[in-house]
Amino acid sequence: MALPAFLVFFIFHTVPVFQGMMYSFTNYKGYGDFNFVGLKNYINLFQDQRILASYGFTFKFAIVSTLLVNIISLAIAMGLNAKIKFRNTLRAVFFVPNILSVLIVGFIFNYLFAFFIPQIAEKLGITSLTQNILGNPDLAWVGIVIVAVWQAVAFNTILYLAGLQTIPTELYEAASLDGAGKWKSFIHITFPLIASFFTINMVLAMKNFLMVFDHIIAMTNGGPGQSTEAISVLIYKGGFSGGEFAYQAANSVIYFILIVVISVLQIKFLQKREVDM
Repeated sequence: MALPAFLVFFIFHTVPVFQGMMYSFTNYKGYGDFNFVGLKNYINLFQDQRILASYGFTFKFAIVSTLLVNIISLAIAMGLNAKIKFRNTLRAVFFVPNILSVLIVGFIFNYLFAFFIPQIAEKLGITSLTQNILGNPDLAWVGIVIVAVWQAVAFNTILYLAGLQTIPTELYEAASLDGAGKWKSFIHITFPLIASFFTINMVLAMKNFLMVFDHIIAMTNGGPGQSTEAISVLIYKGGFSGGEFAYQAANSVIYFILIVVISVLQIKFLQKREVDM
């Protein structure tokens, strides 16, 4: 029964991966003939300032977004796990962003940044927000972070909420009898017992943000200039419309290796921390 699914996966995923790796050693433009050039594409990658800038932006974006998502989602999850009114309704509301199309969300926030927020800021006299931040090369990445974090928080909150529900309430009652406050209960009970969920969220969030694509396409298309050109966006532009198919294939191989290495290092480090806790 697994054979049809395996064949589909192999034909439409594994075979193209190996084809891309093969093309990375050529000068293929996406059409016509090509010749093998060895490691030339890989050597040129480390000398290309546009490539290096895209990696710098992507890592900056991924690190900031991962930290914000985990802090915010953990705080929301703790609030939704408390004994409050309309708890189930609020859980559903907070999950809504996760089911919305990334492109639709991007276009909506694009409108908010371009028209709504500047108009409100102008009436309130906040001059720093009267211009569209997506048109500012120094601030455009902040707008993308806001949107990406807002949407990603929904999924991470659900994972943290699942972890919080595994903690026996008797532990909090015992800690309360011993005079422990909410902060000490969080440090010594809550966080250690959801350490595995923290590991999962950190790894998934970092991986997803390193692969950011839709948000940037919908909001800035890599601009202004090349200030928000993530690695995936550069691979797409150069590979499919820039005549750099083989060159960007080599870039995608390096990109893939980096994501795997970072994910493995995260898992090893965070799982070691789980044991220490």
